[in-house]
Amino acid sequence: MDLLWSGAAGIAGTLGLLAFYRALAGGRMGVVAPVTGVVSAIVPVVFGANLEGMPAPQQVLGFGLAVVAVWLVSRGGDGAGMRGRDLSFSVLAGVGFGVFFVVIDHAIDSGILWPLVASRTASVAMLLIAVAAMGRRAEMAPRQLPLAALAGLLDAGGNAFYALAAQLGRLDVAAVLSSLYPATTVLLARFVLKEPISRRQWLGVSVALVAVVLIAS
Repeated sequence: MDLLWSGAAGIAGTLGLLAFYRALAGGRMGVVAPVTGVVSAIVPVVFGANLEGMPAPQQVLGFGLAVVAVWLVSRGGDGAGMRGRDLSFSVLAGVGFGVFFVVIDHAIDSGILWPLVASRTASVAMLLIAVAAMGRRAEMAPRQLPLAALAGLLDAGGNAFYALAAQLGRLDVAAVLSSLYPATTVLLARFVLKEPISRRQWLGVSVALVAVVLIAS
């Protein structure tokens, strides 16, 4: 049964990833990632409160600061925003990631390795079926292969570390901490893609650090 839950988690996560990439294709990385992050945190927080009870007061404060941090990071200083369609894809991505957080937590009670393998198998199978149904050839430039492979390794590693965190602690704590990744994304967008970072976004990164300390305490 755990493997079935794992497969469902893999499908939800992959749907979220597809929506996330679609949003990135139409909007700025420094805006898309924070919107996705805050939505992906809300879903497991709601489930965690219902299943495990309310967390400690300082962690609740940390959750609130995390939401504020993501909002600050998502507010560009140059007035750049997102079209409604791109915003909807960001929200869908957040829902997909949030459902993954909840379902994979349900599947790892008896172990971590095989649920993650089942999750990845289901996600790859779904992608292959989607590509076949679209009737398109999956082509990629040779220079893109190393980056694609690195992205896959980081994604798999992130899932494994999240599963460990969720197994050892609370679902909502692990999920909210994982959802603070937009702070790193904004910094990478600044230094790699040369996207500008406003003072408000720098403040958001600082608030995110404070939120991490409170949530982990």
